[in-house]
Amino acid sequence: MAERRFSVTRLPGFNTIALLAFAAIYLPILVIVIYSFNDSNSLASWGGFSWRWYLTAWANEEVQTSTIRSLVVALLAAALSTVAATMAALGTTRRAKFRGQTLIYVAINQPLMVPEIVTAVALLIFFAWIKVATGYQGLAYLVLSHTAFCIPFAYLPIRARLEGMDATLEVAASDLYATHWQTFRRVTLPLLAPGILAGAMLAFVTSLDDVVITQIVKSPGQETLPTYMLAQFRRGITPEINAISTVLLALTIALLIVFFLITRKKD
Repeated sequence: MAERRFSVTRLPGFNTIALLAFAAIYLPILVIVIYSFNDSNSLASWGGFSWRWYLTAWANEEVQTSTIRSLVVALLAAALSTVAATMAALGTTRRAKFRGQTLIYVAINQPLMVPEIVTAVALLIFFAWIKVATGYQGLAYLVLSHTAFCIPFAYLPIRARLEGMDATLEVAASDLYATHWQTFRRVTLPLLAPGILAGAMLAFVTSLDDVVITQIVKSPGQETLPTYMLAQFRRGITPEINAISTVLLALTIALLIVFFLITRKKD
């Protein structure tokens, strides 16, 4: 008689617990989405379907400014962190194992393993020294902070792609007297492109949605969209925040779907 494999889904109450967990996670999000179309000024009563709060958010100059700033920071941070993550992935994957390799993995992934507030405070102290020494108060500190935090998010899919790539083609290119740069540009990079794109998208989403590091590191007048929304919570929530949240949610879901499709493709 064949032995039946253990499956957690067959445990008593599993389906009920799973449904409750999904409800606890997604029902509040569903409420935000529904009430973003509420015509009423109240967050508790339904006043009919309307695009009113989307139009209000679209016309809000503070929302426009903070959105543009968020996109600029996220694009720059995604680009810089992806370049750094690609070099780190190549340096830790396309070579023989060496002493201290595990320590390097830990160092690269450190922002994922410690509370974000710790990373934020460390970045604040580090950049405070530079601000005192140089007097510069620009947006570069926020970009560099997001870059440091996003590197492991870009690194993981790039490294996974490299580990799944057959090195035979690279060896063949070397046997045909291709230089290291030619091998990288014509063989490694095209094969690695899906992983790089996936890493860049994941870094972009992470930077775009970040609140803790942005709130602590930013200088006055450098509000991003998430910190602008946080400030609005202190003044009193309006349905406009629901509309902004829904747009951010839709953008994040769209990018994550593309990320899934890219990482799912092996060839």
